[in-house]
Amino acid sequence: NTGVGNSSPWGPDWCHSFTPLHSDMDLGDGSIKYILSGDGAGTTFTIDDSTGDIHAIKRLDREVQAQYLLRAQAWNRQTDRPLEPESEFIVKIQDINDNEPKFLEGPYQATIPEMSTIGTEVIRMTATDADDPTYGNSARVVYSILQGQPYFSVEPKTGVVRVSLAGMDREVRENYSVIIQAKDMGGQLGGLAGTTVVNITLSDVNDNPPMFDQKLYQMSVPESAPVSSVVGRIRAKDRDIGINAEMRYSIIDGDGRDTFDINTDPTNLFGIITIKKPLNFETKASYTLKIEGANTHVDHRFPDKGPFSHVTIVHVSVEDVDEPPEFSSAAYYIAVPEDTEISTMFMTVSARDPDAANTSIRYSIERNTDLGKYFYIDITSGALMTVLPLDREEFSWHNITVLAMEMNNPRMIGSVSVAVKILDVNDNPPLLTQYFEAFVCESANAGQLIQTVTAVDADDPLGGHHFYYSLALEAANNPNFTLRDNQDNTAWILTRRGGWSQQDQSVYYLPIFISDGEQPVQTSTSTLTIRVCSCDVEGNVMSCNAEAYHLPASLSRGALIAILACIFKPYLHDEEDNVHENIVRYDDEGGGEEDTEAFDIAAMWNPREAHLVGKQRQDMLPEIESLSRYVPLASVGGPGCGGGDSNVQGYVLAKLLETDLNPCAPPYDSLQTYAYEGEGSVAESLSSLQSGCSNTDHEYDYLNDWGPRFKKLAEMYGVLEMNNPPMW
Repeated sequence: NTGVGNSSPWGPDWCHSFTPLHSDMDLGDGSIKYILSGDGAGTTFTIDDSTGDIHAIKRLDREVQAQYLLRAQAWNRQTDRPLEPESEFIVKIQDINDNEPKFLEGPYQATIPEMSTIGTEVIRMTATDADDPTYGNSARVVYSILQGQPYFSVEPKTGVVRVSLAGMDREVRENYSVIIQAKDMGGQLGGLAGTTVVNITLSDVNDNPPMFDQKLYQMSVPESAPVSSVVGRIRAKDRDIGINAEMRYSIIDGDGRDTFDINTDPTNLFGIITIKKPLNFETKASYTLKIEGANTHVDHRFPDKGPFSHVTIVHVSVEDVDEPPEFSSAAYYIAVPEDTEISTMFMTVSARDPDAANTSIRYSIERNTDLGKYFYIDITSGALMTVLPLDREEFSWHNITVLAMEMNNPRMIGSVSVAVKILDVNDNPPLLTQYFEAFVCESANAGQLIQTVTAVDADDPLGGHHFYYSLALEAANNPNFTLRDNQDNTAWILTRRGGWSQQDQSVYYLPIFISDGEQPVQTSTSTLTIRVCSCDVEGNVMSCNAEAYHLPASLSRGALIAILACIFKPYLHDEEDNVHENIVRYDDEGGGEEDTEAFDIAAMWNPREAHLVGKQRQDMLPEIESLSRYVPLASVGGPGCGGGDSNVQGYVLAKLLETDLNPCAPPYDSLQTYAYEGEGSVAESLSSLQSGCSNTDHEYDYLNDWGPRFKKLAEMYGVLEMNNPPMW
């Protein structure tokens, strides 16, 4: 059997040998070989294979590995076979005090309120020792304070740092550096020690009252300073910091408490004195304020340190300033009738110099506020008067600004607003709301309403408008129309008869008399134009032109045919030729040269001879081929130029037949209207072509029969009828 002795600790002499291994079969002749295996074999431990002695070949550290498991065996050198089974044994490393205590989290920071009581815990610290706490006193740590007395102390066993001095004042000393030691071996001599630093800060508490630097402050402010202006600022100083130094200021007494105000600035440290009411040196030249400054956060643990407020006196002097004149009123208002005569004095404004000098005042009107120059003000008395007529309908209000200037200092100018309201006077007549043009159907009966009329009046009476309507005296008894006043500011125009005809008279002019109900009464007469029109069965107007329904009596049908024959004859060579439409295309705005170049009168009468014209035609052919070329046209003429009857009626019938027979025409009736001058027109031909071959007597009395459109021509060339029908 092999055996090993108990292990024992060793110090610096780390090459230590254990009790040797020995086999009972070892005769000492060197035939036995010992081998070693397991933890650290060959690296930490080695064995003498002849003797079995085990040696440590490097320094052992229990804090690195506290024990090793090794295996030993005896072998026969000659056979190289084991003589015995392998034996296991444990090598335990015995601890020695080779590690000092350490503060792993240092240095430390701690904060406590100032004025903390004795025994207040500041911080708890723990030092660690790597040695074996179960073996001896190597890991038993004791704490002590090396620096920081008499302010702080440490508990030896727990490492708790506590306050050991009462009344520590932050305002005296704020920061402390304390050194704490941890020593093993129970603090005995020879033990190892470690230290750390604890930085301790005293936090602020409100243990100091505020205090003003002065018992009396002197301030001044000009009397012209506006409300809310800053007069000055004061501060009650406090040795505390943060919220413990924040202040609240108030005026607790004095004759200026209603004139001034005090507020705390955003830092909550200063008191800002401001103007609460306008100042006037001439009224009061100085004020006294009793101001208190008090802490907003009071610590009730220190009542004996109070009171936490302080009082001071502020004397405010008001400085005299040359001020502009002041009017007796902040604004003036006056109502003036619009019929006020020129140069009428209607108001007097008054201003004075508020300064002690009380200098003379001169008045004027700021012209930008009276561009029309309607008013004048007396330079010395301030009397306002009119210089132009006033018209409420033009300007119902005048807002002028009156200036007052000191004689001794023209820069000192005061101003005031004067509102002049122009009162209404009934000086405008009522008028029809708009130009009325009414109509009456030829089929209208007596008593039929044809128009409702209304009126307007530029005046504005207090009770509202009330208009009175009637026909003018000259038309009061006319047999055609009557007027009914509805007593609601409207009137009806009614017919008095039936049987209306455009041929008899197409236009009536009805004068309407209107008056208002105010004093002085204003009146006016307006004319209503009434046209006679043809209407459908529902009363809708179809036509109001009388000239479209008859031929003038002074122009015979024979004369009309003679004129047309002279015009037609040079262009008609074939009885199949007929009138042809000429479609002209305009590619630009207006007329111009294109009109004359495009129009070829020959095409109207004989399209087959259009090629004889010098210029290229620019007209467009009709999209539907006209049947008129196949309709025979009788020869026409007049005295001296040929004879015959016109076939215009046949031409119209041909066009109608063309439309009816055309399979491409729309499936609805087509109404074609030909509005050209010439044969068939009420005005006959207005062209001067071929006028030389006409024997017609050039008398123009017949223009009177052609209606309003030829009225001007009738006046120029004809004789007006003397026996005209009544206008109404």
